[in-house]
Amino acid sequence: MPEAITLDAAYSTCRAIARREAKNFYYAFVALPEPRRNAICAIYAFMRKADDLSDDESIPREQRRMNLEQWQAAWRRASQTGATQDPVFIAVRDATQRYKIPLSLLDELIVGTTSDLKANPADAPDTYATFADLYQYCYLVASVVGLVCIRIFGYTDPAAEKLAEETGVAFQLTNILRDVAEDAERGRVYLPLEDLAAHNVTLDSILHRKDGAPPSANECALLAEIGKRAEGYYASAARLLPLIDRESRPALWVLVRIYRGLLRRIRRADYDVFSRRISVPTFQKLEILAVGMAKLAIARLSP
Repeated sequence: MPEAITLDAAYSTCRAIARREAKNFYYAFVALPEPRRNAICAIYAFMRKADDLSDDESIPREQRRMNLEQWQAAWRRASQTGATQDPVFIAVRDATQRYKIPLSLLDELIVGTTSDLKANPADAPDTYATFADLYQYCYLVASVVGLVCIRIFGYTDPAAEKLAEETGVAFQLTNILRDVAEDAERGRVYLPLEDLAAHNVTLDSILHRKDGAPPSANECALLAEIGKRAEGYYASAARLLPLIDRESRPALWVLVRIYRGLLRRIRRADYDVFSRRISVPTFQKLEILAVGMAKLAIARLSP
């Protein structure tokens, strides 16, 4: 019989996954007090596993859906009984209990992951008809994460929940802009079809374009509209910041600063997200993190 995995070892596994995979998120995790950092890393590791099961294109879509369902069933058993040797499940179970995170939020997160596995006709791309449809997708894959995170961060004002939802939408719209070309290669176009039509952009021009071809004027206008919506939702992040516990604010500040910086870099590149993948340089992330750590130190010293 295998030796039981300790809670410390389980959290150590989740921290290693977050450090290896989280990229932008991990810089914010570092700016959290250790118990909250452990919990956030556990939630991230849970998300990462769901994404990996969904995104493995070497496996047919139907099989991926089945794999996700089986994994979710294993998680539900682990969450109810504690009987598991999966270090991520062990850590997430502790985090959900410690920070009173509703298990329904994790179910919604898995629903969001599964939405990328729609049973489309052969070779039909994944698309969203309206921005309302896209907003619901963003809610499931990003806002739900925000609603989990603020429970770990700590808050008392219920207004924080709607603001966390909209902050998640801002982050996801930024990701969508950055990844237009990469998603198109996988047969996914998250830009709403109603917006493509309004800007006289064809779906084919997004899905099948010459490598590195810069965006047309119409495509720039389309992407700029998505960017403007994202910028509007970042205003919610500014309003959310004072509503969460003081020691958690630096982490949220770091995350918003990095993601909003990414959106601004996309804008400065005239929305050319086709010729290269735009990112915030590591040295700038480290500079932002240094300020965040200083903010954390001040928060701990303040009465």
